[in-house]
Amino acid sequence: MAADVIVLGAGIIGVSTALQLARRGKSVVLVDRRGAGEETSYGNAGLIQREGVKPYGFPQQLGTLLRYAPNNRIDVHYHLKALPSVFSFLAQYWWHSNTSRHQAIARSYAPLIESSVSEHDILIGESGAGNLIQKEGWLEVFRTPAKQEAEYREADRLNREHGIEYSQLTPADLARLEPDLAAGFVGGLKWKDPWSVLDPKALTISYLQLFERLGGRFVRGDAATLKASPSGKGWQVATDDGLVEAKDVVVALGPWSEIVTHKLGYRFTFGVKRGYHMHYGTKEGARLHNWMMDVEKGYLLAPMNQGIRLTTGAEFGLRDAPKSPVQLDRAEKVAREIFPLAERRDSEPWMGARPCTPDMMPVIGKAPRHDGVWFAFGHAHHGLTLGAITGRVIAEMMLGEQPVIDTSPYRAERFRA
Repeated sequence: MAADVIVLGAGIIGVSTALQLARRGKSVVLVDRRGAGEETSYGNAGLIQREGVKPYGFPQQLGTLLRYAPNNRIDVHYHLKALPSVFSFLAQYWWHSNTSRHQAIARSYAPLIESSVSEHDILIGESGAGNLIQKEGWLEVFRTPAKQEAEYREADRLNREHGIEYSQLTPADLARLEPDLAAGFVGGLKWKDPWSVLDPKALTISYLQLFERLGGRFVRGDAATLKASPSGKGWQVATDDGLVEAKDVVVALGPWSEIVTHKLGYRFTFGVKRGYHMHYGTKEGARLHNWMMDVEKGYLLAPMNQGIRLTTGAEFGLRDAPKSPVQLDRAEKVAREIFPLAERRDSEPWMGARPCTPDMMPVIGKAPRHDGVWFAFGHAHHGLTLGAITGRVIAEMMLGEQPVIDTSPYRAERFRA
């Protein structure tokens, strides 16, 4: 098989990239060891987070760090045995999360986030996936006035600097929006700009189907077999349908990207934040109308097609370590106190690994030392959010066009790789 481009990885980033290239007339073969959207892209919270201008930083205050030390929280959990292996990543992550550096990173990150909804809107329309989308924003609910006021101040700043729309919610507002939510919250905040996705995997499949209608091909294969083509005309990878050759290759393998980049001689400082979810029924006809985060506790409830999806915070451990869903158990216990969840609908907790860089920004652009190799990974919590815009700018760069946004902050050269 010959093509213009091979895209490695059929998560939302890889599928969106393959689709954006196919929309521009390129012949593309998309390669993954599994089906599309079956890894990290399957289990996310289902939010296209237009408000997510400020990436999630590492806590700086000693008191906060000490609260995490007992390792008994919902929002963060860590594997003690893994800490020596992930120490370099965590140390750099902490350094980049300093207030001044974090603010500078947020300014560089903003153009990607600001294009998230508009770029997805195009692909959603062309793929006919509008039935999977809700455009009602999402809620944060607060247990303490101090946290509420802090979040209101941050929301006001985002409104002034980035035009993010929000509204403050009283307990009465929460009761009106979510009649089945237990009383006791001091208030809430509604982000108005984000969109939510009723089935993230189905959205990825919709994009894949559009890609195939445009002439693209999806095959099963092993990205680790990537090597320079003996013909000297690019790259090749082994698939179930035989060897595929192309002039260009895009590495969009999420947390597995380092397998290929390491083979090519790149040494990125790379980490993962593992996360879990479970779907639930509801008791006595109860209904959750909005995506909703219990901010102080650090979990989110989302009314998806499979049921109410409960998602956890971050687990710091090795990417391929066995599941340890203690955060999910902790979150479920608290969630049942505020909303009438019924039975678990999944046979076991789902786990995924978010691919993270220490400066909280993805790697997007040309590989520094290899012609025809392009990188699109490291999107952390915002893979779904940034899929469409990442695919667009990679396609524009590959075609020699001026990208719609400045991509220089996301270059691989910012690392000593």
